[in-house]
Amino acid sequence: MRGRIKGIRELGESALNTRNVATRYVLTILGVAVFTWCLQERSHAEDQPRHFELRAESDQFWKLVDRDARLEKVGGGFGFTEGPVWDPSGFLYVSDEEQNKIYKLSRDGRKTELISLGDPDGNTYDRDHRLIDCASVLRAIIAVSEDGKYKIVADKFDGKKFNSPNDVIVGPDGALYFTDPTLDLVKGEKQEIPFQGVYRLDGNGNIRLLTKDLTQPNGLAFSPDGKRFYVDDSEQKNIRVYDVAQDGSLKNGRIFGDEHGGAHEGVPDGIKVDEQGHVFVTGPKGIWVWDVDGHHLGTIEMPEQPANLTWGDKDYQTLYITSTTSVYLLRTKTRGFVPYLQH
Repeated sequence: MRGRIKGIRELGESALNTRNVATRYVLTILGVAVFTWCLQERSHAEDQPRHFELRAESDQFWKLVDRDARLEKVGGGFGFTEGPVWDPSGFLYVSDEEQNKIYKLSRDGRKTELISLGDPDGNTYDRDHRLIDCASVLRAIIAVSEDGKYKIVADKFDGKKFNSPNDVIVGPDGALYFTDPTLDLVKGEKQEIPFQGVYRLDGNGNIRLLTKDLTQPNGLAFSPDGKRFYVDDSEQKNIRVYDVAQDGSLKNGRIFGDEHGGAHEGVPDGIKVDEQGHVFVTGPKGIWVWDVDGHHLGTIEMPEQPANLTWGDKDYQTLYITSTTSVYLLRTKTRGFVPYLQH
């Protein structure tokens, strides 16, 4: 009796083992199939062409952008566009980081070379209407004249070379403020400053470190009243805000907003604000629009990933957007805050 029971048990265990093997085989095949499908779907999603869309997260978004607003392409054929600056005479300065040039781009799409320069990046006018550029290869802040000559304004802090200045703005006090990440540090060159800082440069050439608590600081902006200072971190994929003290120092740094997206969808980069204090930040898929309290109002999704933006046209209600190989414009219902026009 015990022998028959043992034989039956062994036979049952054998059948069970056979079924388990078959089950594991089927599950393995299904797992491979699902994994392959996921890869195909991910590849398919990444290959999908991007398009322009206004995506509201709040009804407040429609007070800033018309529901029927249309995106217009101003110019194309660039390598990688950055640093747009609007000139009141009716054109844009645009950096091309791949073609290593700064161009003048007319409203009708005509472009002419201003200067050939290794990896130019963010630009601004200063209060004297000089074009100021972050020259990555030179590892310097430079002033570029209308005839295409340049002068180094600053290239060192405490006797050490900057990393690769990235973006620059004019502050409420007329000084220049800029970020210095390692994002464009020339391959093979040594990083001399052991952090990625945000700096203030006054008219006498004095440089002051404002903060070094970001990993890769990029775009930056002041609120219209000068009481808040925004800077984003491309590595952390967030936007920080600081209170500006009476002596110009930054305090009470905190996270203003996060801009996380999928692979190849973009990271926080250029920042601009309007006269009401809304914050426009390039990020995943387009331009994220925030209110003063850090609420995400909506996203201007772009056909090409934007890196930076500026206000332009006579009323400064048009956003000019540098997006990879092209420059676009979008009319808005709000007026931009342009620091170098404030006196």
